[in-house]
Amino acid sequence: MNIACWLERSAQAEADRPALFLGKDCVATYGDFHAQAMKVAGWLQSQGIKPGDRVGLFMKNLPAYLIAQYGVWALGAVVVPINAKLHGREAAWILENAGASLCFTSAGLHDALSAVSDVACLDVTSADWDTVMVASSLESVAAAQPDDLAWLFYTSGTTGRPKGVMITHRMLQAMALSYFADVDEVTGADMALYAAPLSHGAGIYNLMHVLKGARHVLPATGGFDEAEIFDLARHHGRVHMFCAPTMVKRMTEAAKTSGEDGQGLRTIVYGGGPMYVSDIVEAVDHFGPIFVQIYGQGECPMCISALSRVDVTDRSHPDWQARLASVGRAQSVVEIAIGDDAGQPLLPGEVGEIMVRGDAVMPGYWQNPEATAKAIRDGWLMTGDMGTLDAAGYLTLKDRSKDMIISGGTNIYPREVEEALLLHPSVREVSVVGRPHPEWGEDVVAFIVTNGDLDTSILDAHCLDQIARFKRPKAYFAMPELPKNNYGKVLKTELRQKLEEM
Repeated sequence: MNIACWLERSAQAEADRPALFLGKDCVATYGDFHAQAMKVAGWLQSQGIKPGDRVGLFMKNLPAYLIAQYGVWALGAVVVPINAKLHGREAAWILENAGASLCFTSAGLHDALSAVSDVACLDVTSADWDTVMVASSLESVAAAQPDDLAWLFYTSGTTGRPKGVMITHRMLQAMALSYFADVDEVTGADMALYAAPLSHGAGIYNLMHVLKGARHVLPATGGFDEAEIFDLARHHGRVHMFCAPTMVKRMTEAAKTSGEDGQGLRTIVYGGGPMYVSDIVEAVDHFGPIFVQIYGQGECPMCISALSRVDVTDRSHPDWQARLASVGRAQSVVEIAIGDDAGQPLLPGEVGEIMVRGDAVMPGYWQNPEATAKAIRDGWLMTGDMGTLDAAGYLTLKDRSKDMIISGGTNIYPREVEEALLLHPSVREVSVVGRPHPEWGEDVVAFIVTNGDLDTSILDAHCLDQIARFKRPKAYFAMPELPKNNYGKVLKTELRQKLEEM
């Protein structure tokens, strides 16, 4: 079944129900939402886009994002969501790798992409969007098989280039239905607030809210602003939102400073990085029992485990602290196991690699059979994360087998930054690691062996020309040489130790 059928059904049931809001203003009912999505589908068809073709979304959080997304799906085409914080060159590479036929953009991103990409682009904030809205509508939602591709989500890898995670209609349906079983209820009276990028986990949570005919609110600022969130929650009520742990911490600090009590916030689902026990205890103490934790990856989107509202709030169970430090229990549509180096299951309490299988797990990476073979072993997704399962089924993350840096809930892979820095002639060797940061969780720092003096302003400018601003190192440290083992591999553990000693 095509996932776009869920929008069609909600529009059929209650066409006049408010659907899309920009701040406090309703800009579309469910009838409008569906009709405009079908206009997008018809326009795409007129441009030669066919079922299975890839269409990029390189946009900031706007109502038109959801309209374009469902229009692509209605045609049977594939959405390629691209983080709006990426550099134009990075977005262009993703579009090229995906073989995208077209890309929807928004103001501030359109020119940056058009300057470096040959893919046709349409700015939804320009008059060109008006031509889409007067196009002939697609007559009906295209049929789709469960294993047909719906989302092609690019997640960075250790090679320094993103890998395209193939997300099918079946995976999205499994994720959404598991949400109802393991994470939270949704009704037509609820509101999804998108303060984190629609291109990632926050955006994928639109599905269950569309199915239930809930409201969708895009902040007028287009991003995360604590005061705006509190104001919108009070105005709309029954707010659901997805937050990175750093966002939860910032909301708690802002609320305690301003006297906000979180009126109107019904559920905050958090994930995407480590949440410190002290931070979530403080958040629950201030806002009450509104928090649920999830753990997932692009390869099993939002759908590996969940720590329930009860577990996050309970302080009476003898193991409450250990459970609060975990990421919960397996969601309904997947199995979780802990494996050794050979992928053989380990006993409860033993540390190993987290393995997942089920209908929410990807079939593989786009046109990358080598990476797929490494990630999928005997039907299990090898997550690359290390952890333990206790006898009650609670999963606790112990370490990342990859050197990924999570800053503000966004994944940053050191290799990407290292490769960008190595393009500069003054850089002979470099190693990038994450440094603990009180607000963002981690920030990026670089240890560099130079061919001369270390000029951080030049390196900053160089990075900004190569990669997204949020990936740029926040500090540079000159070294005569990098610590290495006998095989020449840089010992990042020693670099992290050096940061602790600074």
